[in-house]
Amino acid sequence: MIRINQLKMHPGHSFDELQEKVCKYLHISVDQIDEIKIHKQSIDARKKPDICFSYAIDVKTKQEQCIKKRLKNKIQIVNELPYKLPFQNKDGKRSFKRPIVIGSGPAGLFCAYLLAQVGCKPVLLERGGSVDERTEDVKRFWNTGKLNLASNVQFGEGGAGTFSDGKLNTLVKDVLGRSQFVLETFVKFGAPPSILYENKPHIGTDVLIGVVKNMRNAILDLGGEVRFHSQMTNIEIEKNDQNKKIASIIINQKEKIETDILVLAIGHSARDTFQLLYDKELSMRSKPFAVGVRIEHPQGMINKCQYGIEASDNLPTAAYKLTTKLSNGRGAYTFCMCPGGYVVNASSEEKRLAVNGMSYQKRDGKNANSAVIVTVSPEDFGGDFPLSGVEFQRMLEEKAYQAGEGKVPVQCFGDFVENKTTIKLGNVEPQIKGAYKLSNVREIFPEFLSESIEEGIFAMDKKIHGFARKDAVLSGVESRTSSPVKIQRNEEYESNISGIFPCGEGAGYAGGITSAAMDGMKVAEAILKNWNISQV
Repeated sequence: MIRINQLKMHPGHSFDELQEKVCKYLHISVDQIDEIKIHKQSIDARKKPDICFSYAIDVKTKQEQCIKKRLKNKIQIVNELPYKLPFQNKDGKRSFKRPIVIGSGPAGLFCAYLLAQVGCKPVLLERGGSVDERTEDVKRFWNTGKLNLASNVQFGEGGAGTFSDGKLNTLVKDVLGRSQFVLETFVKFGAPPSILYENKPHIGTDVLIGVVKNMRNAILDLGGEVRFHSQMTNIEIEKNDQNKKIASIIINQKEKIETDILVLAIGHSARDTFQLLYDKELSMRSKPFAVGVRIEHPQGMINKCQYGIEASDNLPTAAYKLTTKLSNGRGAYTFCMCPGGYVVNASSEEKRLAVNGMSYQKRDGKNANSAVIVTVSPEDFGGDFPLSGVEFQRMLEEKAYQAGEGKVPVQCFGDFVENKTTIKLGNVEPQIKGAYKLSNVREIFPEFLSESIEEGIFAMDKKIHGFARKDAVLSGVESRTSSPVKIQRNEEYESNISGIFPCGEGAGYAGGITSAAMDGMKVAEAILKNWNISQV
């Protein structure tokens, strides 16, 4: 396969025009091309407002050898191998009962999907509702303030990422094709094919809901079992002189299920489960994470900065990613940027309030929003106690709830700087799912964090003019950026208790939809490598 890199096209071009340019580049005719596909698409905005798409194009042709001789320094010859599930070890070390996967976010879904593909018939347990039921629970919460503790923005089929922007880019190094398999699986179950080549692919909440449902049905068709409203409330451990191993779990405080394999894909907000695991003496430790605010700007302002124009039908809604080093040595950065998106009330506990960002597939909302967050470490919130980060999050969320009197607290950035309650908005109108209240967001944080957020936003203004505008809207608190704990595991992905496999973002091994899905795959691979699947 021939790969052409950095092929430039102007926005609005057709596929025929792209194909014509490929033929001209390779000096061949259209009928000499057996296959042509886009490998990667990115945006070249260095000469604003003259924006180009930059492509890497893969071409299959019988003229490959001739072209290679003629253009050897201008093309690549590539031979990408598809991901293959390594389940060849059918004489595994141990046999097992049906594996149980806790949590139906991307880590749990992909782990269960791979196990189901080879006949393991996994049982996937989710404390929340199905994605359709969950969507109704979330809408009801945003409209009325009535929170379902088991089915909300954090809990339910699809995991926390279902009500986000659905970003699928990852920085995880991958030589086995796992990330491509994740994208191809999403496309197989309903995502747009463009995610296979976009530089920063995203699905959007509205599309991701259907994809998740289709993945669940595939697991069922392969002999797996998916159960909703099924929370793991206890774990029974079998002990002997040598070690401890999983024996069974209790569901909803009444039903016992025996198992030899328990995958913990519990998500970053399963605080009661973290406590249970700590009580059961699973090895875990607190870890650094980040906290801060959501900031909203007019999307046209972001487009103008990134593209040189406020709007274009032929360009995607502009995004950004900003980082800065603060004078106190901490890092501040933007996180989960949602072009044309909404701030959402993402609470999951009574009288505690957290926010997140969400976009639909079209990203056509009038505001851009992003988290502006600052790193915190165990030294900031309690030292070596494994659950100290959880308590720090809860403290901030309680203050956010109080600041907004149960509604999302919002404040103009100018008022944040002056530490005074906002009484009137400027030209930026909040785009928030859920009720909001003009408040003093600064008072939610310890002063070292407030000062860090302020300094970070002013520093980011040097990269995007207007980022620190006085009427930019802040909301709080962004506290669920990643898991505050790490559940330790060995090289075979097992915890200190045999048969328990911590997995995904909640266990501290991922930081987004794609990386969590890939970690679920790794755990499934480890199970299939070391356990005898023929005994299911």
